[in-house]
Amino acid sequence: MDLQERHGSIDYLRERAILTPLNENVGKINREVLGRLPGDCTVYRSSDSICKGSCNNAADDILYPPEFLNSLKYSGVPNHELIVTRCYRILIEALIITGNKSGEKTYIPGICMSPADKTMPFVLKRKQFPIAVCYAMTINKSQGQTLKNVGLYLPNPAFGHGQIYVAISRVTSPSGLRILCVNEDEKYAGYTKNVVYHEIFNDIVPNNLSEP
Repeated sequence: MDLQERHGSIDYLRERAILTPLNENVGKINREVLGRLPGDCTVYRSSDSICKGSCNNAADDILYPPEFLNSLKYSGVPNHELIVTRCYRILIEALIITGNKSGEKTYIPGICMSPADKTMPFVLKRKQFPIAVCYAMTINKSQGQTLKNVGLYLPNPAFGHGQIYVAISRVTSPSGLRILCVNEDEKYAGYTKNVVYHEIFNDIVPNNLSEP
């Protein structure tokens, strides 16, 4: 109920976030949150193509149709589809909610971007608004931020060393932390696996023992 009533409040939004390990889960949470907001949604689809100078195969347009290019997701490049609740035809009007410009409006145009990822045999050129919905974000993206309220969603164990510690340290007060662990094994319901390198304890000598 708070979200529906206070979705336009700067103070409410900048004090909280949902953190989760994987981008896949971030997308699911953001879509769920957007579905609960009042008003209509608009979907902006990117214009995707192959940079002609990145390959010499004349059949690339047949090998890599627009539907395939649209499905590609890269770190640092927005997805093919963006869903927002208020925007113009070629611009997005946004309200800055953090920093010394908090409360001011800004206008974001669509721009052409290419991913740094070199795993594909071509360079993708994507024209899209350089934004991402951020009610939820990955734990890694949250580093350096502090929040009054953090929801930690763990549909599966965090795969990286120290990720859980990073997520928990984002919140300024223990009372502002909520953790949801999903475990298929009912025996471990409410628990998650923590990744620790046991090798770091190899050279530790207890205080009451002396080295040989």
